[in-house]
Amino acid sequence: MTKLSMVFVAALLASCGGQTDSESKMGAASQNLIGRGPAPVSLGSAGAFTILSQTGITDVYASAITGNVGTSPITGAALLLSCGEVTGTIYTVDAAGPLPCAVTDATGLTAAVLDMGTAYEDASGRVSPDFTELGAGEVGGLTLVPGLYKWGTDLLITTDVTLSGGPNDVWIFQVAGKLNQANGTRVTLAGGALPKNIFWQVAGAVTIGTTAHFEGVVLAKTLIAANTGASINGRLLAQTAVTLQMNAITQPAP
Repeated sequence: MTKLSMVFVAALLASCGGQTDSESKMGAASQNLIGRGPAPVSLGSAGAFTILSQTGITDVYASAITGNVGTSPITGAALLLSCGEVTGTIYTVDAAGPLPCAVTDATGLTAAVLDMGTAYEDASGRVSPDFTELGAGEVGGLTLVPGLYKWGTDLLITTDVTLSGGPNDVWIFQVAGKLNQANGTRVTLAGGALPKNIFWQVAGAVTIGTTAHFEGVVLAKTLIAANTGASINGRLLAQTAVTLQMNAITQPAP
């Protein structure tokens, strides 16, 4: 078993809570029986990554990434982070990744990308939202309780927003358009809420503004752009590209 395969197994068990496959699928369709809100989204082997992209990762030096980084199916030449910027492992599909640290594991990355897509479909397919079109697509200044939120438009965070709940509570945000967080704003967690239990499913592009702070797992159908000096406590899982500009990105605590 490769190093990445072992990491994937650990991430899968943590994500599914040690459940069997059938139990996991049942849980994904049910309510959260431990905390408030919906059942969490299982990331599968994609949960082994802080950043996972299908078409490349650009970077304005220097960023600081804590956790694993990977790109697939695009060549490792499209992963532009340097070894010193990543506290974790850089995985690529070929030997063209950053030297000397990149690890080639095309098989493991293919599985992770498939799991990323499955997680996106799970999050987007949740039904019976607790909140629909809240704030007409503007949540700046609000305090958001655990639950399933749905917008058929873009979602804006123009001022600070707070997510308040306990460590077992779950938030899923379904966004049909883009997600835009304004410069200098903060997503703040209160009451013991954890970023691993916050899922932002976004069909359009995601932009985290200059020096803004963001929390949670982003499941993006397209681009995720972290502007200059933005910090993220969570995961950036993009079905196209991720662009970085002197960012600090830390994987959630398990």
